[in-house]
Amino acid sequence: MKRLWKGCDAIAEAAIQAGCRFFAGYPITPQSQILEYMSWRMPEVGGVFIQSESELAAINIVMGASIAGVRAMTASSSPGISLMQEGISYLAGMELPAVIVNVNRGGPGLGGIQPNQGDYFQSTKGGGHGDYRTFVFAPHTVQESVRLVFEAFRIADEYRNPVIIHIDGIIAQMMESVEIDPSWYVPPPEKKWALTGCAGREPQIIKSLYLGPGELTDHDWKLAKKYESMKKEVKWEEYAIGEDEELELLVVAFGTAARVAKGAIKELKSEGVKIGLFRPITLFPYPEEPLRSLSNRSKRIVVVEMNTGQMLEDVERITRRDLYFIGKPSDVFYPDELYGKFKNLVGV
Repeated sequence: MKRLWKGCDAIAEAAIQAGCRFFAGYPITPQSQILEYMSWRMPEVGGVFIQSESELAAINIVMGASIAGVRAMTASSSPGISLMQEGISYLAGMELPAVIVNVNRGGPGLGGIQPNQGDYFQSTKGGGHGDYRTFVFAPHTVQESVRLVFEAFRIADEYRNPVIIHIDGIIAQMMESVEIDPSWYVPPPEKKWALTGCAGREPQIIKSLYLGPGELTDHDWKLAKKYESMKKEVKWEEYAIGEDEELELLVVAFGTAARVAKGAIKELKSEGVKIGLFRPITLFPYPEEPLRSLSNRSKRIVVVEMNTGQMLEDVERITRRDLYFIGKPSDVFYPDELYGKFKNLVGV
């Protein structure tokens, strides 16, 4: 049954329905309502909620819960995620599953609470120290956010890796009609690696410190192979693009920027302009082959982001094309604004 949900509340409830039974976090706008929702909802389902003394503490508490085999989650916003980076690197190094919601706000530094997509580099390039990657989802609606929370817990468990859900303050704070389908639930696998007490089995250890000759090299290559295997999980959307259609303009955008771009594209399409949208739903692994294929059928390509140009670098690398860029850091686009810019690019 559908109901009207605010983004933060819907994401928190989806996590509970997906089997999350441990949440630790620290307040920071515009994410604090996830924390607030979990504070009363988690005890109702027999789970544990902890408001930690800081973001550094929160990620390390989540690490402990994950080591014990519990489906665990935290949430924060940009500066808070920065403080968690060491812990996220440890999670990846120890191959521990966890879900991390990052509600992007303006930056750098303390910035402000305006919606932003400036954490793209942080999410997709590791963010912390060492040779590691996080799996990254970038939904563009509250409904899609809810669905991808279930996927995030499945992928975190399957690959034993942290997963980031990368949204902004608009998605977190808007209210939309949302349905949570219990059939999306995927039970966690048996976690024989978890530290649950060694009665009846040999003691085991989970670590990220490798000091023996060649041990760390072998471990890093093992992780690299795992990140490569994640490519089969890539997701993307092609909007307003016909099969084998040649485009005057291909728009590449994610999250809220893509959602706004759809309105402008729909209007131009009705006027006969050959325009379409490529929207990566997974920012890492990035859907490289689908984008490369579309770029070969497009006369011009424009990247639209609510930052000064971060995904732009990946699109340049993948397409090896001269690109146009429309950026708006710490602010939101309007459909008529993008309509005019797109119209100029196709020379109409």
